[in-house]
Amino acid sequence: MNLHLLRVFLTVVEQQGFSRAAEALFVSQSAVSKAVRELENQLDLPLLERTGSDGKAVRGGVHGIALTDHGRAVFEHARAIFALERIATEDVRDRVELRQGRLRIGASTTVAAYWLPQQLGPFVRAHPRLTTELAVANTEEISRAVIDCTVDIGYVEGSVEDPRIAVAHWRDEPLRLVAPADSALGLRRRPSIGELSRQTWLLREPGSGTRQVAQSLFAARGIAPERTMEIGSSEAIARAVVAGVGIAVLPATVVADLILMQRVRPIALGEDETLSRPLYRLELANRPRAPALQAFLEYEREH
Repeated sequence: MNLHLLRVFLTVVEQQGFSRAAEALFVSQSAVSKAVRELENQLDLPLLERTGSDGKAVRGGVHGIALTDHGRAVFEHARAIFALERIATEDVRDRVELRQGRLRIGASTTVAAYWLPQQLGPFVRAHPRLTTELAVANTEEISRAVIDCTVDIGYVEGSVEDPRIAVAHWRDEPLRLVAPADSALGLRRRPSIGELSRQTWLLREPGSGTRQVAQSLFAARGIAPERTMEIGSSEAIARAVVAGVGIAVLPATVVADLILMQRVRPIALGEDETLSRPLYRLELANRPRAPALQAFLEYEREH
């Protein structure tokens, strides 16, 4: 397989167009089209379907790009190949320039806000010449960043099932179901399923680990919310509960002060009044650990 042609194909898909790919590669559009055709001929497989503005397939068109089933498989292989190339290039650059290295951590929002700072802060102070980056996104996005090698390691609160990712249990995080302070729901010893179903439930966006926990709670207890509202951060959801918008399952660290100040009420769910969820550490399977990452993991184990 010609890697130059494969790189051109990858760029066309990522840029969603032949002209934009040509600009990114500093070549002509005709050279890009020729390279993709050569790759298809070499593989004897159709990889792309060009689609027009009317949504119909237009062979040779430039209005849009759609992958065939074969194209999707080749695209995933190409991403993996050039992600490994990027790792090798960065490692060599660090050695040639005599830098101490770079640590890139990805974390879901709650982990980044409440769990990592207490470990990351002392580590950064102990390694002042190390370049450290923290990317914050939801579980699904951090998983993709691990696969694409744009982060060295990920910490998430949602379950991840992908054979390309090595998943390890990191720690358990307590959760609380909370209601507005003036809600009668929080005064009941054990609200009924009907009462819980009639509430407005505030949920994180799809792909968030916190949303997964709420949905698991619905399934386990037979709760069928009549109304839901999607909000993009746990802190914003907590403030919405304070304002009386609805109820929510949130990390205990997020609502601890609000409960103490009696701005929200915890809702008992029978014997297991508090919920918990596992937090996970994600690494790309079979990817060697860089020295900076190895140092951070050793520091983490010791502290």
